[in-house]
Amino acid sequence: MAIVGYLIRRILSGLVVVWLVATASFFLFFARPVETVARQLAGRAATPQVINEVIQNLGLNQPILTQYWHFLDNLLHGNLGFSYYTGQTVDQVLKADLPPTISLVIGATILWLVFGLGVGIISATRARSLFDRVASVGVLIGLSLPVFVTGELLILFIFQPLYSHGFHWINTGYVGITSGIVPFVGHMILPWITLATVQAAVYTRLSRGQLLETLGEDYIRTARSKGLSERRILYRHAVRAALTPVVSQLGVDVGTLLGGAVVVETVFGLGGVGQVALEAVDQDNLPVIIGTVIIAAVFVVFANIVVDLVYAALDPRVRIT
Repeated sequence: MAIVGYLIRRILSGLVVVWLVATASFFLFFARPVETVARQLAGRAATPQVINEVIQNLGLNQPILTQYWHFLDNLLHGNLGFSYYTGQTVDQVLKADLPPTISLVIGATILWLVFGLGVGIISATRARSLFDRVASVGVLIGLSLPVFVTGELLILFIFQPLYSHGFHWINTGYVGITSGIVPFVGHMILPWITLATVQAAVYTRLSRGQLLETLGEDYIRTARSKGLSERRILYRHAVRAALTPVVSQLGVDVGTLLGGAVVVETVFGLGGVGQVALEAVDQDNLPVIIGTVIIAAVFVVFANIVVDLVYAALDPRVRIT
């Protein structure tokens, strides 16, 4: 029951965060002269006729608090607005572009956790060894290469040679998982590697540093003096304790990336929320901008709720009450 109460409190606090973000977005864009708001909502589709249509449809001549109430009511019903530039509801736009972003982030997260934590743990247990030194160089390379450079290198040296020799499994663009696991992975493997490269370097460095610090703690020395095996000390005690700050960082990274891994999406032509947000800014497409901000806030809240639960499972000093 304790975990249920905890989840309810975290969900309620998360809803408050989303409400605050939505409220800030509303007043930032709507607390201005009616004509200005209507013109920005219409974006590049703005004509006198469209501007009048926006004013009538959204009730922009009504008091600001009345508009705010309608805005919140629409949000509660899952209505994020209408894009006059694309002629679609924001819900339709995001529904089409959420799958590529979610697929990209989940796959990349698995890769960078496996490689980042694996290399970090081995480096910490073999500090100043040849493996540790090579890994340190690899971390510096991973941190130094911009994401778009890594993506272009993968396209140039992997995708293009394979494609020119008739090997079409690895490809660009997005194919949903409903088309089959094999084509889905083939289209996503290079974007996953691209996004995971920098993050794996970060998590290698973070996990190595945390594990080295943990291995020097008094309770680890006590465990060794009791005759516990090095393997049990490492994985049962040290790694578990060292992962708590890593998990905290993971919540921030995943939440941020779900808001839009725009560079990778653009390089590989995946579509996605990040690319849509970038295009919306370029097109002055205000409804889509507001929609992506709110969706990003939801993702950040969700990711941090999951992280809090994992954190409590890893650290026995944390209690869910």
